[in-house]
Amino acid sequence: MAEQSAQPEYRIEDLAHHSGATVRTIRAYQDRGLLPRPERRGRSNVYGDAHLARLRQIADLLDRGYTLASIKELLEAWDTGRGLGGVLGLVAEVHGPWTDEEADRISRAELDARFGGTPDEEAIREAVELGVLERLPGREGEEYLVPSPQELAVAAELYAAGVPLAAITGHLRELRDQVEHIASRFLEFTTEHVFARYLEHRPPTDADAAEAATMVRRLRPLAQQTVDAELARAMRLLATRHLQIHLSPDPPRVRDDQPRAVSLPAGTIRAVQGLVGEEGVEAFIAAATEREVSKRTLDTLAARRHKVEEI
Repeated sequence: MAEQSAQPEYRIEDLAHHSGATVRTIRAYQDRGLLPRPERRGRSNVYGDAHLARLRQIADLLDRGYTLASIKELLEAWDTGRGLGGVLGLVAEVHGPWTDEEADRISRAELDARFGGTPDEEAIREAVELGVLERLPGREGEEYLVPSPQELAVAAELYAAGVPLAAITGHLRELRDQVEHIASRFLEFTTEHVFARYLEHRPPTDADAAEAATMVRRLRPLAQQTVDAELARAMRLLATRHLQIHLSPDPPRVRDDQPRAVSLPAGTIRAVQGLVGEEGVEAFIAAATEREVSKRTLDTLAARRHKVEEI
């Protein structure tokens, strides 16, 4: 019989080198129960391929935004035989791209040419901060990664139409808040009505996780399709109304007793939802506004009386 090939063995320094983790991190993972203890041979600790695979698994989950506490729960489920394949499949499905658009690269010279031809370091800094551009190691100041070429193309068209860069970035920040609120509501909605039954256990069973991953794949396009349809409807309605107002020789005045739409920061809306729930947001904001108006009215009246007394 042919001898079986020996399994690779690592000292902790070798394990750190192959995994990309530091020696200190490996020891910390052992202390937290994330990594099995090594085999003790005399005065040496010996690690194997299972330790290397576990370290790579932890690094992958950390990259996807999971905390060490959540990772420990997942790994404990795996170690007790509950299976982790479905869970990792669900993680990969959620973490995967939510668009068919592919990232591209753009040189600094081309970037300057598309935005007026004059280098603007402040504009570049803000674009990087917003994630419209990403710096490339070793290509600093020469070339950038563009995660969404469509978004950059929109900015270039708006700039060519005469919109200042500061206004474009300000609009993007505002739009992002509103879109993140829409995404948050869609996730809450689908979690309540679709995914709750798959996520009853922590972590979910392998079968439930695999089924949930399939549902994510099916529902993934729906968020964008819904927003696209509703945005098209709103643009058609509001653009027509806007044009009528500007073409009318005597624009209609809004009556004081008519309700008006008011834009509020997404963070404000979320904070109010946390206090009174979704159904109480409108009443809470109306009551808070009325209270503030009443307070300022009283302050004004008191200030006037004080002035009269001084005279």
